[in-house]
Amino acid sequence: MDKPILKDSMRLFEPLGRIRSRSMFGGFGIFADDTMFALVVHDKLHIRADSALIEQFKQQGLEPYVYHKRGFPVVTKYFALSEAWYQDSEKTLQIGMAALSLAKQEKNTQEKTKPTRIKDLPNLRLATERMLKKAGIESVEGLEQAGSLKAYQAIQASHDSNVSLELLWALEGAIKGTHWSVIPQSRRQELMSTLGH
Repeated sequence: MDKPILKDSMRLFEPLGRIRSRSMFGGFGIFADDTMFALVVHDKLHIRADSALIEQFKQQGLEPYVYHKRGFPVVTKYFALSEAWYQDSEKTLQIGMAALSLAKQEKNTQEKTKPTRIKDLPNLRLATERMLKKAGIESVEGLEQAGSLKAYQAIQASHDSNVSLELLWALEGAIKGTHWSVIPQSRRQELMSTLGH
C-alpha cells in the first residue's frame, strides 16, 4: 500500500537525524533516532505538542488525534497539521524540529524520574507486579538486573497457567521505558530464539 504522506514526511524530516517509521496508534510513528515526534494516521501528518503548542494548535482549529484502545478513546499529544500548513515544507520542518526537541526533553525527564514500583513502569499493572513478586523479583532494580527474558522465565516457572508471549514484550518495554508495541521485530526474534520458540 502506498503511503505518500508518510514517505514525504520522512524525507522532509531527514535533517533531524536517522528517520524511521513504526506502526503505532493505528498509524505510523515517525522517529528521529529513537525518539518519536510525529505520527501519520488517516493520511495526515500529526505533530507532537506540549502544553504551549497545544494551545497554539487549538487556536488554529487543529485537533488532537484520538486513538481507540480496547474500545476506549485515548486523546494523544499528536495534532493533525492542516493541508495549508503541510504544504509549507520549511514551516513543517521547523515545527517537527520543535516537536522532536520537546519529545527528547520529556524522555530525559522520564528517565530521571523513574518509577520506584514495578506496577508504575510502562505496560505493567499491579497484577504483573504480583506475578513478579511471586517469581522472586520484588523491585524495579531487580527487574532491570534480571532482564526481560529471565523475569519472564521466572514467572513461567512460578505460575501454573500458560504465560503469554505478550508479557515478555511488556517486560522488555518496561525495562526500556517504552510501549511494548515499539519493540523491534529483530529484538523479539532474538528473545524468542533464546526462549527456544
